Amino acid sequence: METLSNLDSFVRTAETGSFSEAARRLGLTPAAVSRNVAMLEKNLGVRLFQRTTRRLTLTEAGERLRADIGGKLDDLQAALAAVSTGQAEPAGVLKVSMPPLLGMGYLMPLLPDFRARYPRVRPEWHVESRQVDLVGEGYDAAIGGGFDLAQGVVARRLAPAHLVVVAAPAYLRERVPPDRPAGLEECDWIALRSLQSGRIRTWTLRNTAGEEAVFDPVPALVLNDPGAVREAALLGLGAALLAMPDVLPQLEQGSLVRLLPDWFADAGEISLYYANRALLPAKTRVFVDYVIDAFDRDGLATRFDARTVLNPAAAATTRNAPPPP
Repeated sequence: METLSNLDSFVRTAETGSFSEAARRLGLTPAAVSRNVAMLEKNLGVRLFQRTTRRLTLTEAGERLRADIGGKLDDLQAALAAVSTGQAEPAGVLKVSMPPLLGMGYLMPLLPDFRARYPRVRPEWHVESRQVDLVGEGYDAAIGGGFDLAQGVVARRLAPAHLVVVAAPAYLRERVPPDRPAGLEECDWIALRSLQSGRIRTWTLRNTAGEEAVFDPVPALVLNDPGAVREAALLGLGAALLAMPDVLPQLEQGSLVRLLPDWFADAGEISLYYANRALLPAKTRVFVDYVIDAFDRDGLATRFDARTVLNPAAAATTRNAPPPP
C-alpha cells in the first residue's frame, strides 16, 4: 500500500507542475519529492509524469490517478492529524495574499502576536495588488475583494469595501469644497489605472438617501498604485477616490479630509478567502479565526463603512479619549 508521503508528493507536483514548488509547499527538498514520485511510479508500474528539462506534464495514467484522488487526500491527512494528538499544534508554511495598504496597515501589526501564539506556523505573506488563483497557486488564504469564487473556495465577509473622495487640507485651502458630485469636475483629479485591465474605472457614487451620480472626471494625474495615489493626495496634488482602509489613518489624523462626506462608491466586500474543506489544516483554521477576531475586536467593519463614519477624525478622538471619571 502506498504511503501518504508518496501520494502527497504526487498530488502537489500535479497541482504545481514542479518538484521545486511542490517541495516548498510540503516542507521537503525537491530531491525528496522527486524520489517519492519515482517510488510511486515504480510501485504502480506506470509513468505518471512526462519529464522534460523545462516542465512536467501528467500522463494519461497520471491524470486518471489525480482525478480519482481528488480532494480525498487532504481530508484524510486532516482527519489523521486531528485524531493523532486530539489537539494538534498548528504548523507549516502559511501562504497568504493581501493588498499592500490593507496588509501593511492592518494585518502586519497582527503578526507578532500571531507568531507568539503559533510558533510552528511559518507565515509567507505575499503583499500584492492582484487577485491570485487561490488553489492553483498554492495559497492557504487570501484577503481582498472581488475574487472569483472558484470551485472549492469560500469567502468570509470581513468588512464593506467602500471608496471615498479625499484631498489634503492644503489643496482645499484656496478652494470651495464641492457640495454635490458634479462639483468634483472642478478638482484636479488623481486617477488610478487598474493593473489588471489597464483602464481607469468609472464609478457610481451614492449617498445614504439613495441618490446616485456617475463619477468620471478628466484626470490631471494618473497612477497605477493606490499607495501612490494616496501619496499624491497627501502632497496636495488633487482629489482622489480611495478605499476607506487605505485612507482611514490619514482621515483620523486630519492629513486628508473627505469631500462630499455623505457620498461613497460601493466596491462590494472585503473578504477572507480559503479552501472549502470539511477539515481545514490547523494552520489555516487558526489564521482564519485570528483575523476574524481581530476585525471584530478593532471594529474594522464599522470603521471601514463610509455610511457610518462621516467624520473619522472625530470618531478617532472619541475612541481614544480616556474613560469618564
